[in-house]
Amino acid sequence: QVQLEESGGGLVQAGGSLRLSCAASGRTFSEYPMGWFRQAPGKEREFVAGISWSGSATHYGDSVKGRFTISRDNAKNTVYLQMNNLKPEDTAVYLCGARSSSRYGGLRTQRGEYDTWGQGTQVTVSS
Repeated sequence: QVQLEESGGGLVQAGGSLRLSCAASGRTFSEYPMGWFRQAPGKEREFVAGISWSGSATHYGDSVKGRFTISRDNAKNTVYLQMNNLKPEDTAVYLCGARSSSRYGGLRTQRGEYDTWGQGTQVTVSS
């Protein structure tokens, strides 16, 4: 069974950058797609970025295109989210998801398509 742990969140001023990490343990990390979502208080969990098992394909939510970059290092069992030009509306808990049931599957954008989640890391962007 795969386990996920996010890190790298914090407080940053608008225009700043952060890099989130999601470390995976358990089942073979390199075989399944991964994604980042975020959830602000009182709002639905929102798709941020997804990446295929190989890392060759990525996809982003409209609100973060051109500012965020998802990547993965299968040798380190880790997926990253580089966030640049952060805005106050990016403030949320960021969660890493794995679709561990989809061996060698393509990236996914829907919350219900992920079967494993981390606890999340808080990102706060001040104006």
